[in-house]
Amino acid sequence: MLSREYFSINQFKSGIWWVGVPSCLFGTVERSVALFSDNYISVINIFHFLFTAFLFTCWIYLKPELKFDSNIKESNSMEKDDVLPLGDIHLQKAKTRMAELQQYHVIRQLYILPFSFICQIYHLLNLKHLETVHSLSLGNLKVIDVNGCYSTSTGGSLTFNTALSSPLSILKIWRQPTVQVELTLHTPYTVELSIPVYQDKKMIVLFNAFPLNSNKHIFLVNIYSNLQWPKFLLSSLLHIASFLTVYEDLPYLKKLSQRNLLKSNQTPSHQTMWLYKRFVELYASKLESKEEI
Repeated sequence: MLSREYFSINQFKSGIWWVGVPSCLFGTVERSVALFSDNYISVINIFHFLFTAFLFTCWIYLKPELKFDSNIKESNSMEKDDVLPLGDIHLQKAKTRMAELQQYHVIRQLYILPFSFICQIYHLLNLKHLETVHSLSLGNLKVIDVNGCYSTSTGGSLTFNTALSSPLSILKIWRQPTVQVELTLHTPYTVELSIPVYQDKKMIVLFNAFPLNSNKHIFLVNIYSNLQWPKFLLSSLLHIASFLTVYEDLPYLKKLSQRNLLKSNQTPSHQTMWLYKRFVELYASKLESKEEI
């Protein structure tokens, strides 16, 4: 079980809401089956079905909202000597990218994690962690090779091929066994993962890791897609998958927190770590001196 320290109040409310979703859904499906199970439709079964459907609809509309701005402002209220400065230009760039993708938005999850945001960035930019840390949730996904990479003034991007080695991988419901994925470091706090799915559709995961202090950060996960699935079904699957991957991350993040991740001579040189090496080149010296980046 996760410690209370890992979650904000809003995340706790959201968790309670998601516990209720499958319960309400099960009740609605069960009553709909009962409605047509006999050779005739009874008034009582109709009433039961309508009542459970009404409760399900009400529960959906009670979904708690996570406020992006209010959580970011929390970082500005911390003691100044303990805060890693959050440059306005980078925050604005994250907001701009989120606005560009908003019409395809499916889910948002927010966590407050007791680790430096640098641990999160290292984890996100380390391609090999997809094979090791997430071997369960990603169905033994393999990173085959890195195809290309390019630098930008605030980060960079690389493309790499991934393959689903398990014939039973659940990821096959929305992607081919082998696809080319793009990973982008937009800012020192924002990472984007773009995954092609069936019929020329895409799924984009936008990660934001905003420091609250040197040992705590806000982790904001937004998932976008132009898949033509029923939104409730897609959002339910993605919420479960996202929560599972964050849960898998916790031991790994704790282990990373015990290392100095900004030392360039300790960063692996293979291509799967190219984006993190780029992060160190751009921001390590300023982060160590707590200058605005």
